[in-house]
Formats: sequence, C-alpha cells, structure tokens
Amino acid sequence: MLVVDDDPTVAEVVAGYLDRAGHDVARAADGPSALAHFARRRPDLVVLDLMLPGMDGFEICRRMREQGGPVPVIMLTARGDEEDRVLGLETGADDYVTKPFSPRELVLRVESVLRRARVSVPAPGASPAADVLRTATLTLDPAARRATREGAELALTLREFDLLAFFLRNPGRAFSRERLMSEVWGWDFGDLSTVTVHVRRLRAKIEHDPARPALIQTVWGVGYRLGEGAVAEGAVAEGAVAEGAAHDARAAPAVPTAPNSPAVPAVPAVPAVAAVPATPNSQGADRP
Repeated sequence: MLVVDDDPTVAEVVAGYLDRAGHDVARAADGPSALAHFARRRPDLVVLDLMLPGMDGFEICRRMREQGGPVPVIMLTARGDEEDRVLGLETGADDYVTKPFSPRELVLRVESVLRRARVSVPAPGASPAADVLRTATLTLDPAARRATREGAELALTLREFDLLAFFLRNPGRAFSRERLMSEVWGWDFGDLSTVTVHVRRLRAKIEHDPARPALIQTVWGVGYRLGEGAVAEGAVAEGAVAEGAAHDARAAPAVPTAPNSPAVPAVPAVPAVAAVPATPNSQGADRP
C-alpha cells in the first residue's frame, strides 16, 4: 500500500504500524511522486494526507480515480470541518481519519476497507450467475465487482458498490444510517455523514433523476430503503433471499438518535500522532 504524507514523522509512524500489520508499504511526500508510484505499481490501498505542498489530497485523489480502478483511499486530515471531510468523500475517498489519531485505529480502518475490497469467491459448485443482482435498469455482479446501468458499466467506488449490493439484497426494507454503517462498512463507530455522502454519490450514478430518487428512497426519521418496485419479482439472487431472511430474524433497526458517534472501542494505549495540531472532530448532523 501507499502512504502519502509530507510530514516525515507521521509517514514513518503510519508506515511502521502498517508494516508490522503485515503490509508492504511504500511512501511518497508529494502529489507527483504519489501519482508516479500509483501509475507504476497500483497499490491495494492509499493512505493520503489532505494537506500537501503544491497538490492537495483532493486533487491527487481525483487523478487517481481518473486513472481507473477502484483502489480504496483513506484520507488523513488535520481539519475538523465537515465540509472538508464531505469533499474528500465526494472526490472518491472511501474513509477519512482526523489528526491527531491513534495509529492502531488507522490500522483497524485499513483492515476494514481491505476486507470490503477483496473479491468474493463463489462457493464450490455454485453458479456465478446465481449471485448476480438485478433491477429493471441495474445489473450487479458481486463476484466480478462489476455493475452496469442499462448496459453501461458504472464507475463505483468500493463503498458505493457495497452499499448498492446491500440495498439490492434487501429491497423494500428501511435501514438507519447507523445500521448501514455497521452492515456495509463493518463499523460500530464513525461519522454518520459518511453514509449520507455515499448515498448522494450513488444516487447521482444510478438514478434517472437524482433530485427525485426512485431507487434509493429516503425514509424520513429513519434512513433509506430500496424502493419495493425497483427489483422485479424473481430478479434478486437466491442467495440474497436467504440473506434477507436472516436479516428479518434480527431486531428491527432503531430510529437514529443523537448524531454523535459512539466512542471508539478500547484498544491498547498508543500515543496519538502529535506532530499535527489537534482539531476538534465535529460529527456530521446531516439528516438522511
């Protein structure tokens, strides 16, 4: 993986923790060298600082996305402004971590993103076509990590793909942002505005009129659902039906309460990266 940060202390700490977690880590201190490495040896994941000399993290992320391929990007930012975090997500970042941060938490975030990025392998003897999810306009193949809309391939980020797959497997069921973050992201903590941004980006790619979404609908006071009419009868894969039944056996999702995320689960004490001034990490209070 590639760590891009012009602060040698931060870069050394991040690379060191990732290396001890078993990852092959390369480092870059600016945009041109990061893009050159990205083109030469496509990494499995990029840890990208937002504030860099000459070319900021937003522009680097855009250029990486233009080169193609859904490489996961985790942004590091010393800014606490929600606008900056949202902009990072909208330029294609899959997650962000605000400085100062626990390196152990960053490693956990990296592992979570990598788990989602791995290609699903069909069970022995299973037909790959059986796992394909469809609506009248969309086709999504989880094993190939490929999605199309009316035959045209969609350029979805890792999070957008997983979010769409989850909705297609659970048509007509409403999910809170907390539930989506847990089920799709695999997190029990985090900023709920992350979900809001990814839903907005996904709508822009799959809806005929994103301002009046017919596929991913807002359920006010709860969250989101895939419209019941979006998936034709019998169009969802058989495996999805079983998954949906398993979800039905669980307790109904609770209505979101306070916008603040729960505390990060306790981990062994590790000094925070103190090289960058702390900035309050405001929590998103967007409504779905």
